[in-house]
Amino acid sequence: MFLYNTVQISSDKCGNPVSKAKVKSQKNQAEESVQIITKDLIRNLRIPGTDPSGESIILPSAEFERITSAAQVLTKEEKEALKEAYQKKKEEEIKTADERKHQLYVADLSRQENHALTELELEARDRVQHLVERASALRMEQEEEVKKLNKLILGAQCQATRDAQIQEKKQIQMEMLEEEKRLDAMMEVERRKALETVEQIAELHKQQRISGMQQIYDQIQQRLEEKHLQDELKAQEREHLLESQERMNLEDLKALEKKKEELQHLQEEIMRINAETVRAKEQRREEEKLADMRDMEYIQKKLEREAEYEAEQRRIKKEKELEIARLRARQERAKDYKAEQDELRARRNQEIADRQWRRKEKELAAKRAQEQAMLKAYRLEQVHHKEKLLSIEAGREKATFESVLKVQQEAIIKQKEEEEKQRQKALHYSDAIRQQMKERELSAIAKRRETFEEADRLIEEARQRRVRLEEIKEKKLKELK
Repeated sequence: MFLYNTVQISSDKCGNPVSKAKVKSQKNQAEESVQIITKDLIRNLRIPGTDPSGESIILPSAEFERITSAAQVLTKEEKEALKEAYQKKKEEEIKTADERKHQLYVADLSRQENHALTELELEARDRVQHLVERASALRMEQEEEVKKLNKLILGAQCQATRDAQIQEKKQIQMEMLEEEKRLDAMMEVERRKALETVEQIAELHKQQRISGMQQIYDQIQQRLEEKHLQDELKAQEREHLLESQERMNLEDLKALEKKKEELQHLQEEIMRINAETVRAKEQRREEEKLADMRDMEYIQKKLEREAEYEAEQRRIKKEKELEIARLRARQERAKDYKAEQDELRARRNQEIADRQWRRKEKELAAKRAQEQAMLKAYRLEQVHHKEKLLSIEAGREKATFESVLKVQQEAIIKQKEEEEKQRQKALHYSDAIRQQMKERELSAIAKRRETFEEADRLIEEARQRRVRLEEIKEKKLKELK
């Protein structure tokens, strides 16, 4: 009985020789066997490793690539050609081994006759013994039972490797699916946060617009109240002036009874001029009141338009939420267009307000010029009339006329001063309103720009995050491959 420590040689499904010594773990644990040869039986006993169950199979990358390349589906002609080539190679090896064996046998006979072996002969004998063992192993590999056994072992190993790879692939797919779900959830949270931010900004802009409109309305109401108070003060001053004039006229009537008709005529002229002045002022006050009413109506209509615009924006916003995926691609174009429209609308409103203010100022200037021209004409006529009377009258009559004229001139100067003050106040108020409107428009534009920049930043961060995730996925897939 002979014991041999051999290495199993088998063939794969395609007929290619496969060495079992190549299938080993990372700890270099190979599957070994002991061959027992007797006169009537040859047995191969496997020596189990640390893992006799065979569940843990780890193949080197080179062996795995060889198995996967060999596992390709070949045609019947290719399989036959490979099988014939393998058989031919086996026959040549067996023939070479037989020839070598015969040579060694002849040499052995010669050596037995001489009974003296040299080192070369000993080495040759060892080589012959090794070749004999190799030939025996090759013959064993040609046995059908050994071939079937090798085929079953290789199939089991391939199946185990395939099952492990399939299980690992399923695990990777599950992990990737969970990672994608987690990333989708994170993206959804980021999208909702962005929508909430946009809604908060829109609500803040709405509150600011409403607050601005309310401030303008309150300022207009305050201006109307101030004008009403000033009109009452002017009316009281006119009443005091009329009372003073009446008292002076009564004193003049007592002092100048003889000239009652002339003085009465003069008083009537003065009353007529004052009445016309009062009517002109009343007419101007009515026109200013109508202008204020038109301003109030314009503001009311503007508030209604703003409300309609807000309702339309809410409707558009709902539509945008329903089509958020489609609008993401058009967001950059829409934001530029919206900014341009808002800027054009603000500029248009400013131009309309400026045109209305200039028209109003022009009308007021024309009315004041007309009133001043009328007053000047009346004053000139009155002066001419009084100069004619003064040329006839003497002494006290001249002093009385000059006193009345002085009172009227002071009243006119005071009226002019009041009108100049009102004009300066109106100009200052108009400038303040325009400055406030300009500051609000600039603030709104700056806030919209900040909103768009924040939206762009969020979109860019989301895009960079997606790119990084794609790179990580690609890297993991390459590592798995």
